Amino acid sequence: MLVLAVDTATPAVTAGLVDLSPTPTLLASRVTVDPRAHAEVLTPSILECLHEVGHTPTDLDAIVVGVGPGPFTGLRVGMATAAAFGDALSIPVYGVCSLDAIAVDVGAAAQDRELLVVTDARRREIYWARYRSGERIAGPGVCKPADLEFESARLIAGSAQHVDYFDLRVEPVESPSPLGLVGAVADLVRSGAAPEPLVPLYLRRPDAVETAARVARPT
Repeated sequence: MLVLAVDTATPAVTAGLVDLSPTPTLLASRVTVDPRAHAEVLTPSILECLHEVGHTPTDLDAIVVGVGPGPFTGLRVGMATAAAFGDALSIPVYGVCSLDAIAVDVGAAAQDRELLVVTDARRREIYWARYRSGERIAGPGVCKPADLEFESARLIAGSAQHVDYFDLRVEPVESPSPLGLVGAVADLVRSGAAPEPLVPLYLRRPDAVETAARVARPT
């Protein structure tokens, strides 16, 4: 079963192909760290992955896309691209919390210890979630690092510039990988169950304001 995985919820633009049978196996991947190039990089990365392993888009069986939390502009690039491929190919598109995918990538390193995952939310804030035994037990949320109660977490993964805010052992996983994205919903994809509608996890309103909504300044 050939699955395309994409994520643009972090500064990393991630695309990859995963063979889901019998166990998830990475066939090809492209990761470009550039928060301003999501739209330019993602589709070429997908096509490069397909070309590398001798496949075409029509060979895809399903798509998995990170739905955030993430910044408005970057996040919608990945979701819109995944939805467009899914619609054109008539294949299911499964959304997954991008923080969950990072937790999957940490995997056995967490063992029975609680894991905190953080990513850059800009405005000097972080997106966060906590996990125990691979299951999310709190979050996702957004706040300033100083305001986050990380409870009994012993490990942390995610944004390299934010993990050092916390006195926790760092696992070197900064963004979701294709294997992490697919692994987070592998059972659902294998079952062929109809995916839930794609709902982005923005967690707060975007910075941009539509012209009609702006308050006119006095002249």
